[in-house]
Amino acid sequence: MSTILDLIGSAVIGAAVILLMLHLNMYSSNIKFSSDSELRLQQDAKTLADIVSYDLRKVGFRKSGTAMITAQPKKISFYSDIDSNGIVDVITYQLSDSLLVNNTTNPRDKILYRIVNNDTSKGPSLGLVDLNFEYRNVTGNITVNLDSIKYINAELWVESLEMVKDPKGKNNYLFTYWELTINPRSI
Repeated sequence: MSTILDLIGSAVIGAAVILLMLHLNMYSSNIKFSSDSELRLQQDAKTLADIVSYDLRKVGFRKSGTAMITAQPKKISFYSDIDSNGIVDVITYQLSDSLLVNNTTNPRDKILYRIVNNDTSKGPSLGLVDLNFEYRNVTGNITVNLDSIKYINAELWVESLEMVKDPKGKNNYLFTYWELTINPRSI
């Protein structure tokens, strides 16, 4: 009789150990996926910031007079010889509607449009959900006067492309925020 109880007890303990190992394996897989998703999110935010920063540094390059065309919170247009070919170009940045992005599960992500001389190139979404520009004068105060803009502040809100489980088991989109202030040399 005691042998049967020993076997049953061993089976219960063995099953508990196996279940704990399976749970640990699933937990470590979820943590790895979450960690990889956070890293990708940070890389995507940096890529978007680098793209915007590259062009904003060139605002007014080889343009005499007012370099800014449009200075709105969600749209910016400016003059610059962006490709250094001696011809001044018109560059515009604006966001698409979230309905145009269909290759991710995130319903809020948008495409960043970079328009050079009316030639639209759709950039990657990279999880960008919002973009905001602020324009500041030489003293750092917010301005709407195109001639007095000396600093451009860009804010990017980026979310993961796919949902990730948090430690409580709830599915969420990871989120990061990136802010940069550019002082273009030519304005």
